[in-house]
Amino acid sequence: MDVLQRYDLPFPRSLPEFQRLFSNEAACAAYLERARWSDGFLCDHCGSPDEPYRFANRPGVLRCRHCNRDTSLTAGTVMERTHTPLSVWFWAAYLVTSQTPGISAVQFQRQLGLSCYETAFQILHKLRAGMVRPDQDWIGGKPEEVVEADETYVGGRTRGKGRGVHDMVIVAGAVEVRQRKHTSSLNKRKSGRYAGRVRLALVPDRSTKSLGGFIESAVAPGTTIITDDWSGYAGLAKRNYLHTAVPERGDMQVSESFLPIIHLVFSNLKTWLRGIHHGVSQQHLQAYLNEFTFRFNRRFYPFNAFRSLLGIAGDVTAPTYAELYAKKSRSTTSSGLGS
Repeated sequence: MDVLQRYDLPFPRSLPEFQRLFSNEAACAAYLERARWSDGFLCDHCGSPDEPYRFANRPGVLRCRHCNRDTSLTAGTVMERTHTPLSVWFWAAYLVTSQTPGISAVQFQRQLGLSCYETAFQILHKLRAGMVRPDQDWIGGKPEEVVEADETYVGGRTRGKGRGVHDMVIVAGAVEVRQRKHTSSLNKRKSGRYAGRVRLALVPDRSTKSLGGFIESAVAPGTTIITDDWSGYAGLAKRNYLHTAVPERGDMQVSESFLPIIHLVFSNLKTWLRGIHHGVSQQHLQAYLNEFTFRFNRRFYPFNAFRSLLGIAGDVTAPTYAELYAKKSRSTTSSGLGS
């Protein structure tokens, strides 16, 4: 099969299929080329559409026949200026998307036989940067579409700092609430509601500025939003939302009854952080929130995520090695504040 035919290229639904489609560096480079220029190569420097020079020892570089300038296939992607083979990046994308709960850097290092943990850690964090589109759209959008919003503390007891000392951070979340058209008679207890798309972000506090700012960045104006009666959500009506505040007054049962979907999302998030990554530093927590969001929003189409991950990795700024390690987090909590 011609790997240049992007729309004829099936998603790798199995390990043998992945190995067949991306058997070497040239096959990976051909995929990137077709993903970037669906109608054929076009020089970024002079605009020439002619067939470029290709190099067997540099498959990620194309040279224009007119201006003799090089174009990197990884420019503008999370792989830009990488010294790691393209095949390793493709394996990383496949492992990240095919492993439903995700994969830790230790597991990834072991799977690919990488000699350096830092290399595995950096590759995974660069891919996480590609999980968020620069032009990410809002969730919701119509008055009849309901969004639940809330915030939660992530973290727990900190070792070595004394009894009662915690390093906890606040994560704000919003999730679309969708209704199944047909509910099985065998599941009459279920309401038929389920989670649509989700948005998660680290916020500095529970103030109106922080929580209201998060809602504005994540949810389309005009959407119906349900929250608890915390004062940080008091100004949502003035921000052009149809806001319903549930007066829970600290009663968790009331909150669970009226905000079940967002609480389920938070529960899944904390279980995922603990179970897969065994503790995540505050410095990198937003990257892990991005990964959880990416996986959650594509949970019904897991195989599509492979090509989506590579496709949306364009025009993003991935963290450099220095940025990942320059500011070591002062604490790693036992309850999920990665690897």
